[in-house]
Amino acid sequence: MPTAALASLLNEYGESHQNPTNKLVHWVCVPLIMFSLLGLLWSIPVPEAVQRISPWLNWATVVMVLTVVYYVRLSVPLALGMVLVSTGLALLLWLVEAQAGLPLWAVCLIIFVLAWVGQFWGHKVEGKKPSFLKDVQFLLIGPLWLLHFVYRRLGWAY
Repeated sequence: MPTAALASLLNEYGESHQNPTNKLVHWVCVPLIMFSLLGLLWSIPVPEAVQRISPWLNWATVVMVLTVVYYVRLSVPLALGMVLVSTGLALLLWLVEAQAGLPLWAVCLIIFVLAWVGQFWGHKVEGKKPSFLKDVQFLLIGPLWLLHFVYRRLGWAY
């Protein structure tokens, strides 16, 4: 059973995501935005002393940790799911960084712009403004909104 705060946020987010086309766009674009935003943060140089501690310690991983702290306040099970999602995205970023012909930041900037174009198109189809225009915390709720559907499909409590 979700907390009252989480249920309220998911319901409010869901109000502007009723159209099947907009929902599908979100299933594609929200993960792409997460990936690209983390990739842009991953690309910001960190001090050498920090790199010596761990090559995985960078601005993206700092943001991932802070985001998970926020998610834990809403739902521990969903926060654990987001740890898995974030870890998968970090591994994918590492692979793209090693294999892409372009710098990681350039790949992620292209994805970021295209995914946001998709999001705004989806909301145009929906006929409703994106939730984050009302409250910026909905930028963090979008991924949880998708993950809660996965949990419901699997019969997992969140």
